Amino acid sequence: MFIFRWIRRTLTLIVLVALIAPTYAATQIWHEAKHPIIRKADVIVVLGTAQFNGKPGQALEARLVEAKRIFDLGLAPKIITVGGKAPGDRTTEAASGKDWLIHHGIKASKIIAIEVGRDTLSSTKAYVKNMKKAYVSDVIIVTDPYHCKRAMTMANDQAVVSTCSPVQTGPETISNSGYKYFIREAGAYLVYITLGRRGIQVSDHLPTADIVTKVMP
Repeated sequence: MFIFRWIRRTLTLIVLVALIAPTYAATQIWHEAKHPIIRKADVIVVLGTAQFNGKPGQALEARLVEAKRIFDLGLAPKIITVGGKAPGDRTTEAASGKDWLIHHGIKASKIIAIEVGRDTLSSTKAYVKNMKKAYVSDVIIVTDPYHCKRAMTMANDQAVVSTCSPVQTGPETISNSGYKYFIREAGAYLVYITLGRRGIQVSDHLPTADIVTKVMP
């Protein structure tokens, strides 16, 4: 009897965790997307996403538009663009982002391009390293609304203080991105907070509906 009771309680606990954990992750993603808190910081970071032969894709351009908007409001004195390149690309996400900002009126001296990173974690580590060298620790992250929570969590884990300014235009706003992006980010966030700090992360360059993990070296 004791064995059966123990098995039943264990199965019940597993079911409860299986239900509660995804709900918690989804709630966190939704709340951060809908209720961003933005304050003045040392630097604005534009997380990279697809560019095409030096021209930012629609999602990246939307992030750059938002970065310029909050820069012009005086919320931070510098902008960091971050992101490497895919095989076959002639330039990087960071470089194309910097070029866009310069061509839209921001002085080159106010922009730092960090041309590494093909996923959120490696990009975060790269820009945080730059921030620490400059002895600054407060960042506004510019990315898609559903991506904010995971990006901020990774930044905070690297010992910087972060807020997020989500895009207001483009294909990845809340109204345009749809439920698949939301589900992917909820899953990615859940994987990160449960396994990510042990070296598992979710690729940011997969089809929207897929969630695949890989072990980092």
